[in-house]
Amino acid sequence: MKLAVLPGDGIGPEIVAQAVKVLDALKSDGAKIEMETAPIGGAGYDAAGDPLPAATLALARAADAVLLGAVGGPQYDALDRPLRPERGLLRIRKELNLFANLRPALLYPELAGASSLKSEVVSGLDLMIVRELTGDVYFGQPRGIEVRNGERVGFNTMLYSESEVRRVAHVAFGIAMKRGKKLCSVEKANVLECSELWKEVMIEVAKDYPEVALSHMYVDNAAMQLIRAPKQFDTIVTGNLFGDILSDAASMLSGSIGMLPSASLDERNKGMYEPIHGSAPDIAGRNLANPLATILSVAMMYRYTFADLATADRIENAVKKVIAQGLRTGDIWTEGARKVSCSEMGDAVVAALAR
Repeated sequence: MKLAVLPGDGIGPEIVAQAVKVLDALKSDGAKIEMETAPIGGAGYDAAGDPLPAATLALARAADAVLLGAVGGPQYDALDRPLRPERGLLRIRKELNLFANLRPALLYPELAGASSLKSEVVSGLDLMIVRELTGDVYFGQPRGIEVRNGERVGFNTMLYSESEVRRVAHVAFGIAMKRGKKLCSVEKANVLECSELWKEVMIEVAKDYPEVALSHMYVDNAAMQLIRAPKQFDTIVTGNLFGDILSDAASMLSGSIGMLPSASLDERNKGMYEPIHGSAPDIAGRNLANPLATILSVAMMYRYTFADLATADRIENAVKKVIAQGLRTGDIWTEGARKVSCSEMGDAVVAALAR
């Protein structure tokens, strides 16, 4: 298994280091893993003047999977837009054709008190959001800022082709088949033609999956329902923009955005794995970050790219053990728990993995 390890910026190197500890432990147990590290985002710009250096992209193409930390930082905000760290992230998704983004939101029973919602609302939460990742306003053309009638105008294009919607629909229905056989398609078809097409294609693809109950919900209602009654959902499929927002909202249901991993897959299940949170420059270098989302992303790597369900379960069970032991980084700490650092949490997961 050849892995491209891209720590990125901010807390990225800290959290990725803990995931690498887990991978090293698996190597000690006999797993055949090769890892090579490369810069991306702000680190890529610092190293090569490009947020996605050519050598990094070549490494990612040659690898079986990619492990990513996070990108971005205030020191890069003044750069021209094509040179900003986030452009490197968007480009690698597009270059690797990682069109299906899987974002599970699972609440561990011991963390119910860390959620901002009442425990009875979130206890037992087990939700999967499937986000289309290479279309929508993030990639649609035309886009830009120009002067019209004497004032600046910014514009982006929300754009989806039928084939783009169809392929992510098949991924979502396939995942729903393995879960609760309920799929909610989220769009804004009452005002957006792009969403109207999305809904029509979802209905067509549903004919191939008669066992899955397909429902539809406008994105504004979906945002409300996620907070009001999140356990009504099993699997959600939505576009790039809506998925970005809804999955971050769902992170609060699980206690912290530091708990949510993600997988971004191509048509052959090659994937890039990363936590859904950002680079958190305010705590970077302070050994405070929560590495569990990154470690759980490694579990997703074994589940989806390497089809090694036993190892995926082993990593996830190790995380469950440290949570059950009462270990908490600051973002999920509650009264009575033991607060630990980023590196201590990584060490605890490795110890639980060994047991």
